[in-house]
Amino acid sequence: MNQRLLARIEIFIIIILASIPLFVTFPYRVNIFLSWEGAFRISEGQLPFRDFGTPLGGAYWVIPAIFFKIFGSKLITLVKAQVLINMIAGLSFRSILSSLSVKSGIRLISVLLFCISYSFFNFWPWYNHSVIVFEITAIAFLLKYIFSNSHYRWLLLLLSAFFVCFSFMTKQDGGSMAFFISAILLTYHCFTEKKILPIVLFTVFFLIFTFLYVFPFLKYGFGYWFNHGQPPHNARLSLFDITDEFFGSSIWIKFYFFIITLLPFVVYKKMKELYASKSNMLFFILTILILGEAAIFQVTSYTPPDNNIFFHSFAIAFIANILSFVWPIHINNPRIILLAAIGIMFWWSGVYWKYMQRIAVRLLDDTEETVSATGENIVNKKTYLINTDTADIPMNKWVESGLESFDHIYMPRQTADGIHRLLDLDLIKQRRNLKILNMSELTPLAAEIPYSLERNSELPLWFHLGVGMFNHEAGIYEKRIQDHYYDLVLFEYIPNLNNFYPFRIRDSLKTEYHLIDSFMAPRRGDTKGTIEVYIKP
Repeated sequence: MNQRLLARIEIFIIIILASIPLFVTFPYRVNIFLSWEGAFRISEGQLPFRDFGTPLGGAYWVIPAIFFKIFGSKLITLVKAQVLINMIAGLSFRSILSSLSVKSGIRLISVLLFCISYSFFNFWPWYNHSVIVFEITAIAFLLKYIFSNSHYRWLLLLLSAFFVCFSFMTKQDGGSMAFFISAILLTYHCFTEKKILPIVLFTVFFLIFTFLYVFPFLKYGFGYWFNHGQPPHNARLSLFDITDEFFGSSIWIKFYFFIITLLPFVVYKKMKELYASKSNMLFFILTILILGEAAIFQVTSYTPPDNNIFFHSFAIAFIANILSFVWPIHINNPRIILLAAIGIMFWWSGVYWKYMQRIAVRLLDDTEETVSATGENIVNKKTYLINTDTADIPMNKWVESGLESFDHIYMPRQTADGIHRLLDLDLIKQRRNLKILNMSELTPLAAEIPYSLERNSELPLWFHLGVGMFNHEAGIYEKRIQDHYYDLVLFEYIPNLNNFYPFRIRDSLKTEYHLIDSFMAPRRGDTKGTIEVYIKP
């Protein structure tokens, strides 16, 4: 098959799979409140650390904030922003394979695998995904630099350092590993070229970008908020946890690691041959480092549990590429490519089937009957367990709220009704300049009511005690509640999550404020919660 045609198909796959979310509706996404509020605040001119505290660097919200300025502050705008992020991810991964001279047919199949296994199900911006996307983009520019002969190739090195900084300012763990992976790849390049200037320039560029980002915020408590592993933060980097997770599970990572370290001995008569092939050696080093990162990332960034599956695409691409040197198959043959593509789609059917299943359930109104028409007891996969949770609402029963900020987003009817009751309160309808504390995941209410978000470097964007805020901030809120500073408070009580919203603040509210309403939070399963509405006496 013509290489130009294959390249067009790769780009088509990246764009189409990234764009599918533009044409569907979505259930309310757990924890998406963080993406919305950060993007909303930045789109309104606020800055992290100066106007709100956050353990994240703030780069995570840049693209969503730009989209908010263009398309409005709606939840569905986050999906549109993620479409661009997924396109960047796919194109960057493709660029990496192109720089490493991966054969066209293998590159196409690997791009399909990357898009379907890592990008496709990420419909919403999330820091644990964005940090890896910016890392992959940085590596793409770095490899372009290594294999470029242009007089201006140092600009590629500068862009690589910029995106490593962007990755680090999205999240510390992934960003740190992005720097070390890039530095190791560049060190190999410097060693083979017998030049030290590239690694020096890269480090200097990275330090300059980091300084330019951090320096303006030092006076606003940057060191307090962006402070991984030191008090009041707790370190997630545990050698035991990483070792335990690696040897206790991590089946795919260990499998790939074994195969990838074994293959060079099978393909090459002498390891010097691998070392002499710069592209193959860089690919080998990169893949091993990616597997190592995945083993660490699954511990340091454990929610959601599939954050680290980007390693599949790198591993499969390397294995297929190195085997192609001894494999007597014309890999660019259309039939071979089609067969491999079918295999990829079959392997990862769970990614897209759950979305097709959601549509089918809504259309077919699937129910879990326990008694047949003849009166016999029905026992099957859906009914062998007795569900005693009478509050659980099947997702096919969720509805849209009719509110602009929640457009194309459906939620439990109880949640939608509760929001409308809130908006119908005389307190909301008759008064302006209300002081409202919204400790719930319904952050788009800031655009619906509307009310002014507090701007204070001491107050957090994120209310998870011990993660996004600490005892000092909890004390500030308790004092304000005691002083009846807020006209209205929304508090989300999630009993099974460890202070996702601080229990101590709820205790203060129960003492100092009047509870006038409560309704279901847009959650299911073990983390169901209730949104409580409090007004001052």
